[in-house]
Amino acid sequence: MGKTKFIHYVTGIMILTLGCSLTIQSDLGTSPFDALLVGLSIQVGLTVGSWEFIIAAIMILFNALLNRKRPEVLGLITAFITGIGIDLWLYLLQTLIQPEHMLTKLICVLVGLTVIGLGTAIYLHANFAPIPVDRLMFIIQDLTGMNILFSKTFIYLFFLGMALAFNGPIGIGTLLTVCLGGPVLNYFTPLIRNRLSSFSSTANSDKGKNHSL
Repeated sequence: MGKTKFIHYVTGIMILTLGCSLTIQSDLGTSPFDALLVGLSIQVGLTVGSWEFIIAAIMILFNALLNRKRPEVLGLITAFITGIGIDLWLYLLQTLIQPEHMLTKLICVLVGLTVIGLGTAIYLHANFAPIPVDRLMFIIQDLTGMNILFSKTFIYLFFLGMALAFNGPIGIGTLLTVCLGGPVLNYFTPLIRNRLSSFSSTANSDKGKNHSL
């Protein structure tokens, strides 16, 4: 992976985990997947980030079986960075952001959803070992021929059931995530692809001019 793509990769994940942490801090319900992680953290122990890594390892094996390919072990690197990012942001935000009124909680969720979509689009553009949940999204897309919106919504509904089983934080924020998460990502994906591709082309062109000089 080139230096620029690595920067996109790490930056995207850190933006993504900031969005996840904002939805968790909203206390209005988070995405079904994050709700499962929080539920496991409360019911079983360990940090939310630790469960991110554990569930990711399980999903890597599941994706390999579903896709009939070798396990994408590099996905553990993404899961590890994501887990660290979530724990870090939660630690930093727990004293800075504690919305008390419905309006501020709702704003926190909506900002979190937007940031998640932006961060996901950026790190996926690097095309390096996506988070196993996102890899599953692409596998479902390939198997069904449907778009990202359908795949992501399907995954959300599955993890919603899992989150309910472990008493995860389900609420209005969860409903908003299920309804808006797919469209937000669908909006940012082509936008980020065009912007970053244009930026890379410009950077390479400038590099070539400097080299010729």
